[in-house]
Amino acid sequence: MTEQQAVRSIRESDRRGSERLLLDVPLVVRGTTAEKAPFQEETFTVSVSAHGALVVLATPVELGQPVFLVNLQTQEEREGRVARFGSLYGGLAQVGIEFAQPAPEFWRVDAPPRSWKSVQA
Repeated sequence: MTEQQAVRSIRESDRRGSERLLLDVPLVVRGTTAEKAPFQEETFTVSVSAHGALVVLATPVELGQPVFLVNLQTQEEREGRVARFGSLYGGLAQVGIEFAQPAPEFWRVDAPPRSWKSVQA
């Protein structure tokens, strides 16, 4: 495999299911900690997509952990799971949350990217 093919392969494997938008949406994230204690944290998104969001959390969570997101603007709720961790943001963890099912309508974006239209649930 040439270097160019390797770079192309990495880019293709790193593609997201839908385009991300930098959008600050107030949320409540709720779930159960690793110690089996319920938690509920008011927070916000750093970025969103039809498949989930990047949020900041003070509550420790684990990869694969189920969580629920409540959009505070609409009171709508979606189930998701912790999919990845990003760098710290103001001392808080950046946590990638993936919806159980794509939900582009959850963010109430007036002009969603074209990639969101192909994943309408």
